[in-house]
Amino acid sequence: MAKSKHNFCVIMAGGIGARFWPMSRTTHPKQFIDILGTGETLIQQTFKRFKRICPKENIYIVTNEIYLALVMKQIPELNRQQILLEPSRRNTAPCIAYANHCILERDPDALIVVAPSDHIILKEDVFQENVEAALVAASENDWLITLGIRPSRPDTGYGYIQYVDGKKDVYPREKHIKKVKTFTEKPNLELAETFLKCGDFLWNSGIFIWSLKSIMKAFEKHLPDVNVLFSRGAGLYGTKDEKSFIFQTYTVCKSISIDYGLMEPAENVYVLAADFGWSDLGTWGSLYENRPKDDQGNTIVGKNVMMYDSSNCIVNMPKDKLVVLEGLSDYIVVESENVLLVCKKSDEQQIRQFVNDVMLEKGEKFV
Repeated sequence: MAKSKHNFCVIMAGGIGARFWPMSRTTHPKQFIDILGTGETLIQQTFKRFKRICPKENIYIVTNEIYLALVMKQIPELNRQQILLEPSRRNTAPCIAYANHCILERDPDALIVVAPSDHIILKEDVFQENVEAALVAASENDWLITLGIRPSRPDTGYGYIQYVDGKKDVYPREKHIKKVKTFTEKPNLELAETFLKCGDFLWNSGIFIWSLKSIMKAFEKHLPDVNVLFSRGAGLYGTKDEKSFIFQTYTVCKSISIDYGLMEPAENVYVLAADFGWSDLGTWGSLYENRPKDDQGNTIVGKNVMMYDSSNCIVNMPKDKLVVLEGLSDYIVVESENVLLVCKKSDEQQIRQFVNDVMLEKGEKFV
């Protein structure tokens, strides 16, 4: 399929990746790290992925202003105006509203894919086919489409989407597009197991496809206060006055996610059920799943790591450091700069709390 000049992509790259601490730091978060050892950072992989779907001049990166130099260094193909800088973190809805209004100045007929900068996609061709099918559906219908992943296990770290499993296809051109029934945030294990047995639940990938017209209409209906704030910048986007306008806007804009603020209350939400080898790479556990392992199930980064009577661990060490580990099972052992973390894999959801505690007790230099 030829790349349409109306296809746009918004890559969200403002997070600090706290659950990947201590490798991911505020000054250099995980999207700017070659976390899989492929020779490319996660944001570089994401940019390359979307160049197959839309013209590169139609790709926008929304990130925090402290990451401007990192983005320009890692993706030199970008024009400076394609990097939208947030002065503070306000979650995903303001980030998307900002991008919408920038794109509106260029192309009111735009079709948009919104995606995080730090996901793994193993089957690139399948992903491209899915996104292009969703773009066609979005061009023909007033729909807000999300990509849902067929779950392979009862994972408690993902949100879930339940779809209406009707006998009649809602969109004959793509039978995998379903009407969304409910959204559920990260469930407990018992609920996740029930979802898996039901067969009509998908993981929420956080990748969205819609027309600019549809998403603007949805903002006007469900998040009118956010929409009005960004509407006031008409004529300023892409000019020297954009920065000061955005600074003022972010000081008064509420922090709210696109899922909670817009997707959950909207009636016209659809999901494309897909399987393209996806992981949101949100945790050390998800990285463990995506890295090669030795005979004892350990995944190791570092040339001088010696393991004795240890299994199913994830070890990430500076390349020249000699590390000897004995008697560990199912542990995360990570050293980065001035921090060493040793934590049970089953307790990794606590890492966010560790980061908060370190910030309070030891200061910013460690986070």
